[in-house]
Amino acid sequence: MKHLFPLCAIALLVSACNGDTKDNAQVSQASNDELASSTTALVTFDEQRFRQDIKVLSSDEFEGRAPTTKGEKLTLDYLTKQFTDMGLTGANQGSFLQAVPMVTYTPSEQQTITLADLPMQYRKDIVLSSRHANEQITIDKAPLVFVGYGINAPESQWNDYSGIDMTGKIAVILVNDPGFANPEGTKFNGLAMTYYGRWSYKFEEASRQGALGAIIIHDTKPASYPWSVVENSWTGPQQDLVLNTDEANNRIQVEGWMTLDAANQLFTKSGFSLPTLMERAADEPVNVELAQTASIKFANKAKYADSYNIVATLKGTSQADEQLLFTAHWDHIGKDETKEGDQIYNGALDNASGTAGIMEIARQFAVQAKQGNGLKRSLTFVATTGEEQGLLGSRFYAANPIYPLDKTVAVFNLDSTNVYGKTKDYTIVGKGQSELENYLADAAKLQNREVKSERNPASGGFFRSDHFSFAKYGVPAVFAGGGSEPLDDATAAYKTEMEKTMKGCYHNVCDHYHASWDLSGALQDLQVYYQAAETLGNNQDWPGYLAGSEFNSLRPAK
Repeated sequence: MKHLFPLCAIALLVSACNGDTKDNAQVSQASNDELASSTTALVTFDEQRFRQDIKVLSSDEFEGRAPTTKGEKLTLDYLTKQFTDMGLTGANQGSFLQAVPMVTYTPSEQQTITLADLPMQYRKDIVLSSRHANEQITIDKAPLVFVGYGINAPESQWNDYSGIDMTGKIAVILVNDPGFANPEGTKFNGLAMTYYGRWSYKFEEASRQGALGAIIIHDTKPASYPWSVVENSWTGPQQDLVLNTDEANNRIQVEGWMTLDAANQLFTKSGFSLPTLMERAADEPVNVELAQTASIKFANKAKYADSYNIVATLKGTSQADEQLLFTAHWDHIGKDETKEGDQIYNGALDNASGTAGIMEIARQFAVQAKQGNGLKRSLTFVATTGEEQGLLGSRFYAANPIYPLDKTVAVFNLDSTNVYGKTKDYTIVGKGQSELENYLADAAKLQNREVKSERNPASGGFFRSDHFSFAKYGVPAVFAGGGSEPLDDATAAYKTEMEKTMKGCYHNVCDHYHASWDLSGALQDLQVYYQAAETLGNNQDWPGYLAGSEFNSLRPAK
């Protein structure tokens, strides 16, 4: 997940545990008995095989699975073999690979940065990069402008850029959106982040406004992750899709983040109170010329190379042109040779576990198809690249689909599965978006689990993983799993201890595979996705987005 959840938030999404591991290899017998009457045939997920896939993909040998590296080659070979052994076919004219043209930008670690004549230390105070193929980035005394949350939302009568020409200027922007700071207000969606709160939107809007650069002020609570996540994720090589000439020329020259402490120093030097301006920005659109400038200088490299999505299909029996998609990103951050000690971001939870999850679901559907119980609709499993760099692989597939999106019924996304054991409830991130959620609710009910929204909607989880790339085109897409209520006391005790072990490991080198993980909750969740897909794969329903969803006009619910 690109800047998605700190481990505490992941725990809220997928938390809960079961100290009794005797039935970890399958969902509970009680759930199996209930599901038997409604599924084509009872399936049993293989915990040891699921566990082995996670272990292999997150091993040091795979070097953190960064796109366009040795780790990618090992990952693609492993996934191709697994899908081939299942009997699935390559969706791209027989190939499992879909090329995703990428460019890798590598900013120098030696950066000279001053804001309001205050020297800023790279990594400690600020991180900057440039997604331009320029060998040297040099900005001399560019005016700084505070633009509140950096939002231009006509439907909400909100424009932080109103009346200001941003040409040659650098925007300084608050993280999240006004709803977080003013949950009782009538604008935006309260504590639940909207797309306007995403870092990607803020950089895109600054570009549309003609700005020279944009810097987001990091604040742990509204960001939902600590500065260490920014430092680990936004330094070193940064990847993006290859843009056309017009898009590239119109993009801001520099983008990045600064700490709240550094921002306070900047605003104080400018004669302003940042807390006062933050209060104002929560209530109304705001932009303020800081009467200070930024000077920035660093070397920059650009390297072009294709990365790849893996796309594997299990053809349907009678409605084969209609597709159900399962997505999970195979990539992680790779390795950082500037670090002392452990240099590899293994990404076991995020997202070797999700990739292993779609493989295990694929195996079960493949077995059923071989036994004559194949679905009417086709199933396609997309292991995407570049999610950690901004949903790159899923964005590319959605813009260049192998199967038409108007024939794509739904998308089920797995991103960090539940390593905390079984739960009484089931979390749907951004609950209330589409009719597709009803299929998950029905399947979860068979396990006696109550469907709930995520506990931390301010993290904007619905906009931060691969399903969102499809939602923007109107394809109903869900990101779900885990829950917040442990199944029993033993599970709760295990969860508490495992959370201590995993604390601070989101986008960090300690996201390792643990043999002590209780994966019974993850297997529960695989069963929910399996059951929902099986039901939808054997009917003629086309779920749509509910009234009130920003995607309703693209594919409305009936």
